[in-house]
Amino acid sequence: MTDFGQRLIQAAHEAVAIARGEAEPNSYVVHRPLAIDVRLIRESLGLTQDAFAARYRVPVEIVRDLEQGRAQLDPAMQAYLTVISREPEVVRRALETA
Repeated sequence: MTDFGQRLIQAAHEAVAIARGEAEPNSYVVHRPLAIDVRLIRESLGLTQDAFAARYRVPVEIVRDLEQGRAQLDPAMQAYLTVISREPEVVRRALETA
Protein backbone atom coordinates (compact mmCIF):
# COMPACT_ATOMS: atom_id res chain seq x y z
CA MET A 1 0.00 0.00 0.00
CA THR A 2 1.20 3.50 -0.77
CA ASP A 3 1.98 6.08 1.89
CA PHE A 4 -1.06 8.05 0.75
CA GLY A 5 -3.28 4.98 1.18
CA GLN A 6 -1.95 4.40 4.69
CA ARG A 7 -2.52 8.03 5.66
CA LEU A 8 -6.04 7.89 4.24
CA ILE A 9 -6.89 4.81 6.31
CA GLN A 10 -5.39 6.44 9.42
CA ALA A 11 -7.48 9.56 8.78
CA ALA A 12 -10.61 7.41 8.49
CA HIS A 13 -9.84 5.74 11.83
CA GLU A 14 -9.31 9.15 13.43
CA ALA A 15 -12.61 10.43 12.00
CA VAL A 16 -14.47 7.46 13.46
CA ALA A 17 -12.85 8.06 16.87
CA ILE A 18 -13.87 11.72 16.75
CA ALA A 19 -17.43 10.85 15.74
CA ARG A 20 -17.69 8.37 18.60
CA GLY A 21 -16.30 10.88 21.09
CA GLU A 22 -13.26 8.72 21.78
CA ALA A 23 -10.62 11.18 20.58
CA GLU A 24 -8.98 13.75 22.82
CA PRO A 25 -10.54 17.15 21.99
CA ASN A 26 -7.12 18.82 21.74
CA SER A 27 -6.00 16.28 19.14
CA TYR A 28 -8.18 17.66 16.33
CA VAL A 29 -9.69 20.86 14.99
CA VAL A 30 -13.26 21.15 13.78
CA HIS A 31 -13.73 23.59 10.91
CA ARG A 32 -17.19 25.10 10.64
CA PRO A 33 -18.31 27.34 7.83
CA LEU A 34 -18.79 30.95 8.78
CA ALA A 35 -22.31 31.73 9.85
CA ILE A 36 -23.71 34.25 7.41
CA ASP A 37 -26.95 35.99 8.28
CA VAL A 38 -28.47 37.03 4.96
CA ARG A 39 -31.24 38.99 6.65
CA LEU A 40 -28.72 40.94 8.75
CA ILE A 41 -26.66 41.81 5.65
CA ARG A 42 -29.75 42.86 3.72
CA GLU A 43 -31.24 44.90 6.56
CA SER A 44 -27.91 46.61 7.28
CA LEU A 45 -28.03 47.85 3.69
CA GLY A 46 -31.60 49.08 4.15
CA LEU A 47 -32.91 46.87 1.37
CA THR A 48 -36.05 44.81 0.98
CA GLN A 49 -35.69 41.22 -0.16
CA ASP A 50 -36.75 42.25 -3.67
CA ALA A 51 -34.30 45.18 -3.78
CA PHE A 52 -31.41 43.08 -2.42
CA ALA A 53 -32.13 40.34 -4.94
CA ALA A 54 -32.26 42.82 -7.82
CA ARG A 55 -29.14 44.77 -6.79
CA TYR A 56 -26.97 41.70 -6.27
CA ARG A 57 -28.56 39.51 -8.95
CA VAL A 58 -29.69 36.74 -6.62
CA PRO A 59 -33.10 35.18 -7.26
CA VAL A 60 -35.49 36.54 -4.63
CA GLU A 61 -36.66 32.99 -3.89
CA ILE A 62 -33.12 32.11 -2.81
CA VAL A 63 -32.93 35.19 -0.58
CA ARG A 64 -36.22 34.19 1.05
CA ASP A 65 -35.23 30.55 1.45
CA LEU A 66 -31.87 31.46 2.99
CA GLU A 67 -33.42 33.94 5.40
CA GLN A 68 -36.10 31.47 6.48
CA GLY A 69 -33.68 28.56 6.86
CA ARG A 70 -35.18 26.53 4.02
CA ALA A 71 -31.90 26.52 2.11
CA GLN A 72 -28.23 26.17 2.99
CA LEU A 73 -25.43 28.26 1.59
CA ASP A 74 -23.21 26.57 -0.94
CA PRO A 75 -19.54 27.66 -0.93
CA ALA A 76 -19.96 30.04 -3.88
CA MET A 77 -22.96 31.82 -2.34
CA GLN A 78 -21.19 31.95 1.02
CA ALA A 79 -18.21 33.65 -0.61
CA TYR A 80 -20.42 36.05 -2.57
CA LEU A 81 -22.39 37.07 0.52
CA THR A 82 -19.16 37.55 2.46
CA VAL A 83 -17.94 39.97 -0.19
CA ILE A 84 -21.30 41.77 -0.22
CA SER A 85 -21.22 42.10 3.57
CA ARG A 86 -17.72 43.59 3.52
CA GLU A 87 -17.80 45.65 0.31
CA PRO A 88 -21.42 46.14 -0.78
CA GLU A 89 -20.75 49.25 -2.88
CA VAL A 90 -17.85 47.62 -4.73
CA VAL A 91 -20.11 44.69 -5.68
CA ARG A 92 -22.93 47.05 -6.66
CA ARG A 93 -20.63 49.12 -8.90
CA ALA A 94 -19.10 46.02 -10.46
CA LEU A 95 -22.52 44.63 -11.32
CA GLU A 96 -23.76 47.96 -12.69
CA THR A 97 -20.97 47.97 -15.26
CA ALA A 98 -21.33 44.31 -16.15
